[in-house]
Amino acid sequence: MSPTFSSLRLRNYRVYAIGSLVSNIGTWMQNTAQAWLVLELTGSGTALGITVALQLLPTLLLSPLGGVLADQFPKRTVLRVMQVAMAVPAAVLGVLAVTGLVQTWQVYVLAFVFGIGRALEAPARQSFVSEMVGRGDLGNAVALNSASFNSGRLIGPGLAGLMIAALGAGVVGTGWVILINAASYAAAFVALQLLDPQQLRPTEVIARRRGAVMDGVRYVRSRPDLVLVLSCVFFLGGFGMNFQITSALMATDEFGRGAGEFGVLGSTLAIGSLAGSLLAARRAAPRLRFVVLSGLAFAVLQIASGLMPTFLTYALILPLIGLSILTMATTANALIQLTTTPEMRGRVAALYIMVFIGSVPFAAPIVGWIGQEHGARIALVSTGALAGVGILAVLAWYLHKQDIRRPELQSVARDMRWSRRRPVRTISAP
Repeated sequence: MSPTFSSLRLRNYRVYAIGSLVSNIGTWMQNTAQAWLVLELTGSGTALGITVALQLLPTLLLSPLGGVLADQFPKRTVLRVMQVAMAVPAAVLGVLAVTGLVQTWQVYVLAFVFGIGRALEAPARQSFVSEMVGRGDLGNAVALNSASFNSGRLIGPGLAGLMIAALGAGVVGTGWVILINAASYAAAFVALQLLDPQQLRPTEVIARRRGAVMDGVRYVRSRPDLVLVLSCVFFLGGFGMNFQITSALMATDEFGRGAGEFGVLGSTLAIGSLAGSLLAARRAAPRLRFVVLSGLAFAVLQIASGLMPTFLTYALILPLIGLSILTMATTANALIQLTTTPEMRGRVAALYIMVFIGSVPFAAPIVGWIGQEHGARIALVSTGALAGVGILAVLAWYLHKQDIRRPELQSVARDMRWSRRRPVRTISAP
């Protein structure tokens, strides 16, 4: 089997990956349909930004709790419960839209409720991978998870756009697409049921006690390499992951296009994202320098996208943006999974998710406001510049604080090749 897909030789991971792919396609169909629904109801970029912020805000608030759940309860059980928790609000929103009863405030509320389920589910999902595959396949499995996510991003938006357009490009069409997502969670639930428990490597759960969240925070603070990773991810998420807003505004306001073209933009972005995930799957080990360099590449490309003169040129640059985003995100995730102690993995994964996804609500209303008041192009250029400046600043901090005499930094310093002296030994990840 090709090294890119080596983890798929394991039955448990193969079954899990199939269920996840179906669910990911449904999720991206809903993301596209929900964005279009808000624009149909309000015509407001600010309202769209508020919706995205409300859906992602629970990730910021509740991801640490999700990390504790992942470390204190069997991860497979947590995942099954949360599939139901995410399916219910999606089904309610879909029914409201199909019946024509939906109002903007209902979208806000249900987006927030859906976000709660996703916030509590994500840390268990991230850290569950290590229970299905051995250490030698972990990096590959993490990258393939990202590939599945971005395959959903590749297929889902375009499919959603075509379905909405075929159904009249109105509120009712978005409702049917959202209902498909509600049904897609059944695939993930069934896949979890079909896993062979004898082939799993369950992590020993920790005792329930106070201070578990702060233990995870203190652990990250003691690891400057993890601080660097999470800081870069913060700037990428906060200033770069609002493409649902910027692409919707570029499609409608700058280029005068409709739902079908909006969906196509999401799919073209996903082409590069999928490529980035598959390239990461071929690497023997993730490297810290890829996090920094791909983040800076993203900042440059984001600025350039705001200067594209036509719909075609804008669509053509999106795969490169997707490539840089997923190179950074997949490498950061794999580094966390491979270098974090098992008893802390759920909580550190939660902090990663909180920073990566939860940082978006900080910027989403601002990006929406800039796009509405000054145009989508200014929103893209300004957020790209902020991401680049932020990543350079945290890199400067890391180089200033670097001390390769600390054992946990030696392998990182060698990998970055930015240390001022040669390391004398390396550490192995737990």
